[in-house]
Amino acid sequence: MSEKKTSRQGGQALGRRLGVFVVLAVLGMALYLFALPYLRTAARSASGATSQVVLRISMSGWQPTEVRVKRGEPVTVEIVNLDNRFHTDGGGWHNFVVEALGIEKRVPPKGTLTFTFVPERAGEYLFYCDICCGGKDNPFMQGKLVVL
Repeated sequence: MSEKKTSRQGGQALGRRLGVFVVLAVLGMALYLFALPYLRTAARSASGATSQVVLRISMSGWQPTEVRVKRGEPVTVEIVNLDNRFHTDGGGWHNFVVEALGIEKRVPPKGTLTFTFVPERAGEYLFYCDICCGGKDNPFMQGKLVVL
């Protein structure tokens, strides 16, 4: 009888370990998939001045919040809207505004917008989303474009 009990306890312990492993694997994969867009953005932005920029926008703000580009060189900007249409403030829409450069682009929910411009003057420029989440006055909806 004690042999059966030990065998059953061993099987239960193995089942628990397997269950914990499965839960941790699923959580790890979910975290990886969630973080992947941010990791790609960081890798593209880490090299300093660039001619290609990927910006992610959601109700929690811009990622990255600072972008460096070179004056006089074409810059291709890809804006990825991570919010869906069920976002209660603005219906999931976001925009990218740089008043000083005359740029205003709208990005639909779960959409991507790509455009190219040439910054002609060196300096630091505020960019922001003014559609939702407090708009321009919300510091999370703001970023800085640095033209070198």
